[in-house]
Amino acid sequence: QFLYFIGVAAMSRQIIQVFEEYQKARVKFVQTVADLATRPQHVEALQSAGVMQLLRPLLLDNVPSIQQSAALALGRLANYSEELAENVVSGDILGQLVYSLSDQNRFYKKSAAFVLRSVARHSPALAQEVVNSQAVEALVGCLEEFDPSVKESAAWALGYIARHNGDLAQEVVDKGAIPSLVLCVQEPELSLKRIAASSLSDIAKHSPELAQAVVDQGAIPHLAPLITNSDAKLKRQVCQCLAQIAKHTIELAELVVEGEIFPKIFSLLKDVDEIVRKNAATCIREVAKHTPELAQLIVNAGGVGALVDYVNETRGNARLPGVMTLGYISAFSETLALAVVVSKGIPPLGHALEKETEDHIKAAAAWSLGQIGRHSADHAKAVADCNILPKLLDVYLHQDSSDDLKTKAKRALKCVIQKCVHLPALEPLLHHEAPQNILKYVCGQFAKILPTDIGAKREFVANRGLATVQKIKPEPGSKLAEYIQTINNCYPPEIVQYYSPDYAETFLDKIENFHVSA
Repeated sequence: QFLYFIGVAAMSRQIIQVFEEYQKARVKFVQTVADLATRPQHVEALQSAGVMQLLRPLLLDNVPSIQQSAALALGRLANYSEELAENVVSGDILGQLVYSLSDQNRFYKKSAAFVLRSVARHSPALAQEVVNSQAVEALVGCLEEFDPSVKESAAWALGYIARHNGDLAQEVVDKGAIPSLVLCVQEPELSLKRIAASSLSDIAKHSPELAQAVVDQGAIPHLAPLITNSDAKLKRQVCQCLAQIAKHTIELAELVVEGEIFPKIFSLLKDVDEIVRKNAATCIREVAKHTPELAQLIVNAGGVGALVDYVNETRGNARLPGVMTLGYISAFSETLALAVVVSKGIPPLGHALEKETEDHIKAAAAWSLGQIGRHSADHAKAVADCNILPKLLDVYLHQDSSDDLKTKAKRALKCVIQKCVHLPALEPLLHHEAPQNILKYVCGQFAKILPTDIGAKREFVANRGLATVQKIKPEPGSKLAEYIQTINNCYPPEIVQYYSPDYAETFLDKIENFHVSA
């Protein structure tokens, strides 16, 4: 009997050893696959080997570490491409993940949320599949976990679902995510604050109603003070979130202002982090664009000088929000436009118009300059004195300029020229090869001023303006022809005749005819 028990024990050890070896093999397999999945060059080979089908049963393994590694490997694979993410969906893996989210340990929850995020990020259709699997409810539940890393993973996944469109964001809101995300913003962990602010931004950006839903849960009082935080990544997300709220309506912009972001946010325009600077400028733009009162508030808080410095110091797409903000402020009134002029805002806008390589930035600069110059003769002179009009004409005539840039340059030229009574500033545009739709406005201004200004008439002749006008060939009966006739009527016919292009030939003919008759 003793020998029998010894034999049974030996047999049990052999069986246990088999199971232990099987477990070690599973552990080694999932850990190796998870490691290989971090390198893009291995992903296609893993896919060809049918790795998805092999990982799926391991999500339900009785060993927690194997479950976690399997989920991590799936997340990395799904993150790699939309095709692999679709394989996760078609393999019925989402349901298993969601089921396990409710009762597994924190490490597994973190990995499962990573898989859901990796699937949802690729497209609205895949994000909808994640929603259809009841994942949103499970993820919102994870936001109430004690462990900050689980909350972070869940918040991140919800943000990736919400960012695609308003309907998906509404799904996230309807499942009660916003109150928990606002609580996450108040947690001490910086990474959790960042992700929660980012997810709130992804919800708020789609519509006024969704932004209002974020505001109604008291997000602004907790977000706004964070703009003075020392962490650059957090400041990026907070500025972006506040911008996404403010952009929709006057009321929402006013609520953001009530969060006391001015003048503190102006200091972020000189932050060492480029994205912080850009997001801060974007937030200021989204407030400034709504009403004269909000624009005035920015001016009164010292914002124009900071914005002008920002436009001076930045290049490329980062420059765009600053350029547009100066335009929005200037558009509302003469006084606000004058604040931009006094703060020396025109030269950096002229630099952007001339030197930037992207047409949409040039177009924004042209629009902003038009908004400054359109108010009065003084505003127009300020624009013209910075040699802006020839630059506008250059981009308008450039064959590679986009239609939008040409349209905005033409409108800006028209606005400024029609207000400009400082004729020397208009003379560079007076060229017989200039387009007639621009010459019409230039000659129109000369036709208005020359009849009543003797000094201007003399300068116009001395600067060869009258000679240039004679070279223009307007269509008969056009406004341009009418303006040229008005200009010519300011001078004796013999003077006009003297400056006409064919005068020399006519003069020689007269000499010849005189000798013949003699």
